[in-house]
Amino acid sequence: MSDSIVIIPTYNEIENVERMIRMVMSFKKEFDLLFVDDNSPDGTAEKIESLALEFPNRIFIEKREGKLGLGTAYIHGFKWSIDKKYDYIFEMDCDFSHDPCDLERLYDACKDGADLSIGSRYCKGGRVDNWPLKRVLMSYFASVYVRLILLINIKDTTAGFKCYKRKVLETINLDAVTFKGYAFQICMKYAAVRHGFKIKEVPITFIDRQFGDSKMSSSIFKEAFLGVWKMRSMKL
Repeated sequence: MSDSIVIIPTYNEIENVERMIRMVMSFKKEFDLLFVDDNSPDGTAEKIESLALEFPNRIFIEKREGKLGLGTAYIHGFKWSIDKKYDYIFEMDCDFSHDPCDLERLYDACKDGADLSIGSRYCKGGRVDNWPLKRVLMSYFASVYVRLILLINIKDTTAGFKCYKRKVLETINLDAVTFKGYAFQICMKYAAVRHGFKIKEVPITFIDRQFGDSKMSSSIFKEAFLGVWKMRSMKL
């Protein structure tokens, strides 16, 4: 058993999942994989299950009955991973917008003293490829907005590529974090700050997905825009 588990929520990721698994399984540093699948109709779960037979005790899947949202998938994965006593718990997208090769850099940041490491697009050295300028500006200024409201010194507040030490997730009141989209990512960082954990941003290159459909929607953006005000009074 590795000391590290990477949680990857999936919904219709049949075009990405095998490549993701084979890439992570090829690394010298061992990372186990936990997929949380929301009843993908394209056969994603079945593909994961078949590959799990090829890599026993390295690949796991939790299947849910419907599309319940990114945040609830991660909370489900966090609780599963805490129960299994993994020391380092990652979250990452399946669409290769997050480069799996950066997993070890996030791991090293936590090994070197950080409690939470963030794959950051907006710290020095980070960048975004293949996004239209309008979306880059919207994402960047959303992070500025969050920093102003929550008074946190994190450049990429909506980032979804992260490594937590287990103690961070054991400390945060996970049941209080009910957001589903970007607001979930913001809230988890804010909770870590409020509990005094050490956070380090690691520069990454974010690349827009090549296969499959984006899960972004106006409701997700609205949840984040309004949710930051709610977070200030939440018992995290």
